[in-house]
Amino acid sequence: MTRKTNNAGVELIKEFESCELEAYKNGKDPWTIGWGATYYADGSRVQRGDTITQQEADILLAMHIRDFEHMANKALGSTPVTDNQFAAFVSILFNVGPGSSWKSGIVKLKNGKPSTLLALMRANPNDPLVGKEFVKWISAGSIFENGLRRRRGEEVKLYYS
Repeated sequence: MTRKTNNAGVELIKEFESCELEAYKNGKDPWTIGWGATYYADGSRVQRGDTITQQEADILLAMHIRDFEHMANKALGSTPVTDNQFAAFVSILFNVGPGSSWKSGIVKLKNGKPSTLLALMRANPNDPLVGKEFVKWISAGSIFENGLRRRRGEEVKLYYS
């Protein structure tokens, strides 16, 4: 089964990503454009000075959401989640990333294990502890902390609605 992000999930991502049609730096992250894209459909990286149209930004967002839906579907496997649970999971995955051997993420921690959020979802998507795991993914003390607190709150609200 290939699940898709519902409209509520797409709108949540848009609300917190915002759209910039000129490339910008987001902290230490690479150059970013549109709704948080760091690369284009052809795989090339966003560069300083790049500009796009609103239509191009929306197309890029749809492409990137498909990429994260694929990751989410693979990570969750046959776990029975609701449309809103899936959308909230895609939103946090879109924001935090899947993870790698050098940076913990929603699918995989640096140690190679799944995040507690993913493990709890796989075991019981309706467990109230899942919501508590969402809110752990906040960069405390960073300039993004307040926005991340709001985003995680909205993701949890969507997850349980």
